[in-house]
Amino acid sequence: MKKYQMYIGAEWKDPSSGEYIDSLNPFTGQPWARIPRGTNEDATAAVNAAYAAYDRGAWADMTPSARGALLRKLGDLIARDAEHLADVEVTDNGKLKAEMLGQMRYMPEWYYYFGGLADKVEGSTIPSDKPGMFNFTQYEPLGVVTIITPWNSPLLLASWKIAPALAAGNTVVVKPSEYTSASMLEFAKLVEEAGFPKGVFNVVTGYGAEVGSALVEHPKVARVAFTGGEPGGIAVYQAAARGLKRVSLELGGKSPNIVFADADIDNAVKGAVSGIFAATGQTCMAGSRLLLQDSIHDEFVEKLVALAGTAQMGNPMDMSTQVGPVTTQPQYQKVLSYIDIAKQEGATCVLGGKPATRPECGDGWFVEPTIFTGVRNDMRIAQEEVFGPVLSIIRFKDEEEAIAIANDVLYGLAAGVWTSDIGRALKMTKRIRAGTVWVNAYRVVSYMSPFGGYKRSGIGRENGQEMIKEYLQVKSIWINTNKEIANPFVLG
Repeated sequence: MKKYQMYIGAEWKDPSSGEYIDSLNPFTGQPWARIPRGTNEDATAAVNAAYAAYDRGAWADMTPSARGALLRKLGDLIARDAEHLADVEVTDNGKLKAEMLGQMRYMPEWYYYFGGLADKVEGSTIPSDKPGMFNFTQYEPLGVVTIITPWNSPLLLASWKIAPALAAGNTVVVKPSEYTSASMLEFAKLVEEAGFPKGVFNVVTGYGAEVGSALVEHPKVARVAFTGGEPGGIAVYQAAARGLKRVSLELGGKSPNIVFADADIDNAVKGAVSGIFAATGQTCMAGSRLLLQDSIHDEFVEKLVALAGTAQMGNPMDMSTQVGPVTTQPQYQKVLSYIDIAKQEGATCVLGGKPATRPECGDGWFVEPTIFTGVRNDMRIAQEEVFGPVLSIIRFKDEEEAIAIANDVLYGLAAGVWTSDIGRALKMTKRIRAGTVWVNAYRVVSYMSPFGGYKRSGIGRENGQEMIKEYLQVKSIWINTNKEIANPFVLG
């Protein structure tokens, strides 16, 4: 098995504990790599290295234009090694090669985009009401940023944070999921090759309780950027609050995908399949609640089941595979438990509903694409995030009921609306409480467009040009141009 080291202060280091975590291939269920099991000592070393780089030396003295050039060079290296990075992610998390290769080929755009923004953040001159006083502002980096990422799209979701954080002049310590750390350690090799100064970029691997908490709570960390589940997000938020740190949280979702009778049915069926099954349901924005207008319900379900039933399952490295395994064994068990819960609640399973035992699935953690009809919005299967290939179908009568059902959930990350009526589309996008709403599309994201959630789906936004300011703080500077200072004991 491949044995990895952590990347701390521009050096490759073994864990201080001397212990390692076996990383399992979800397709085979077998270990394929050994990941360092970091400790508080390793986390502290990484933060100290990052703080030293922020506080003094080559990175602290570097111009924004030079930082941007480094980021663009990193983007070129990612593009060069896109296939290798995709292969590592597929081996580590079981997502489809087609999906991961697409992500890796698109990922350089974050480094080009924010690299271009690095020298375009400008302060302002403020007209002063104080005679002889000159007042202006400038933006400065926050300092050390801790980045904690999930197992479903490790490098892409980390890049949403890494690129703006570095463009703004911060230094970073990344803690990837203990299930999928290999690709981030491979990525660190590219950061090293790009020529970033010592300590600017660090990777500490291990368990959340052992290194994640230490990174969040360290007094030299100024900001925490987290993507993951709601329980982890709450724990991060509470720990960061004790240190008055800035926080962004991108958490779960239970997103409605709403289809009206006037929609192009065939396109909407494809959109529903893409929304829930294309990534094996392992995406925070999954369209896991499909809302169908009464008059098209039966026709739509028939077409949906027919299309979803053709899904090719198997080796995620095969470019023809359409549904891969669940990434972790605990998550696999969780998905199966929710299928049982749905059946107990009275939902009707019209497709799947069991582990996949097809020969092409081997010993991997596969779940058949599963569709439930007869779902009420108060059922657990409609309210709680499953994070797997499980779709709940809910009927509605009209726009008002669709809006009520869509919003009647704790989350508000994303939503889809399928209709040929532009007026209806605009009404729905206005009234649905979600950070992203797609019309006649689903799962579209860009480095140029803000992404984040309402309600319990998170705090803050990622992507887009305004997001670089999330990693900056503004300083107000006053210069007295008067020849004499007034008597301090005389007011007025």
